[in-house]
Amino acid sequence: MSVPQLNDEHRGEEILAVFDTAFGQLLAADPAAFRVKFRKMAASAFAFYRGTACLFYHDLTDEKRGGPYLDERTSRVWIHGDLHAENFGSYMDANGRLIFNVNDFDEAYVGPFTWDLKRFSASIALIGYAKALGDDQITELVRVYAGAYRERVHALATGAKSDEVPPFTLDTAQGPLLDALRDARSLTRFGLLESMTEIRDFERRFAPGGGSVELDAATRYKVLAAFDGYLETLPETSLARPDSYRVKDVVGRRGIGIGSAGLPSYNILLEGHSDALENDVVIYIKQAQTPAVSRHITDPAIRDYFQHEGHRTVISQRALQAHADPWLGWTELDGSGQLVAEVSPYAVDLDWGDIDDPEEIAAVVADLGRATATMHAAADDQSGESLVPFSTERAIDAAIAADEESFEGLLVDFAHAYGARARADHQTFVDLFRNGRIPGL
Repeated sequence: MSVPQLNDEHRGEEILAVFDTAFGQLLAADPAAFRVKFRKMAASAFAFYRGTACLFYHDLTDEKRGGPYLDERTSRVWIHGDLHAENFGSYMDANGRLIFNVNDFDEAYVGPFTWDLKRFSASIALIGYAKALGDDQITELVRVYAGAYRERVHALATGAKSDEVPPFTLDTAQGPLLDALRDARSLTRFGLLESMTEIRDFERRFAPGGGSVELDAATRYKVLAAFDGYLETLPETSLARPDSYRVKDVVGRRGIGIGSAGLPSYNILLEGHSDALENDVVIYIKQAQTPAVSRHITDPAIRDYFQHEGHRTVISQRALQAHADPWLGWTELDGSGQLVAEVSPYAVDLDWGDIDDPEEIAAVVADLGRATATMHAAADDQSGESLVPFSTERAIDAAIAADEESFEGLLVDFAHAYGARARADHQTFVDLFRNGRIPGL
């Protein structure tokens, strides 16, 4: 993979064209949100990389439906779609356990399993560069990730019992992963509610300010109608108490993250599992986005499997994440698919800020490799979805076994090459942005 020069005018035009395809309509609808998004992306090469999955998949054009380790099955695996080193964190599963695993499934789709591995490997190269690690150290980190992924896939494919490959919990996690889980455990639903709501006339309501937007009557009616549609998508086992669904308040939201700029979002306050005010639940309804990877997968059977992007996001997350959020569902609003999920009080992202020792970084990367393998293995013929009707871990295991020696090297080479490209692209992007070259801003 060639790396563009910093003054590569052609690459600048290429980036602008990809941005127009991926962001054009949303940017035109909400330029202010994209100015915030792009300023966040300008902060570092890694932040730029996080916000440009569209560019990443554009650059994989030569590998569409081909390449090492890809066959009819391994090219049709449920993938995360935006797997990078910061898309991991804690969540509370449907069984009440705090789990550390992959998060943020907005870009999930069905495609080649190596695309997840390559996207993650390049992110490690960018993090390593930012921490002033040498090329040899970055190479070793990518090898550690690839080796841990390979080992876990093989264990799952050869029938390892579930207790031999346990999830990362308070009992099994170590190092920064355990720190994230402990931080999550210290958080409370009451604390989340205190930050977003207030008590008025003996009832909890959303507090003004803090990014909340009061809705007019017509918009409120539409959101509540969409909420009624969402309830029909919840699993029968999701909630046992009918009052849990009672709506107390609704607001619009501003200030969403890098990946969701320009997408309408709403918060709904619900009664929760008891009459107690500290057990109220906040869910969000957010317009789901078109995943970047979908523009490069041409199989109509995959595209036609999903009703809309909200349905795709939820079905993908349920497939990839065992015992997902019991509030996870989908609906439609103004003709667009919506993702619905809880604003969880127990969500803590992996913080790379203080992970600087190369040995500690390697230990974390190994765990993330195992988490990636477990995710890929979950979404197959055992997931309850017919789109991937085979054992993904066995298919991936067999593909890698056919050329064990080259597997780590493939990811190492890609990590270095694309890490360099992303750093150069970041500088090109900053120059385009600060000089007013991005149309619509």
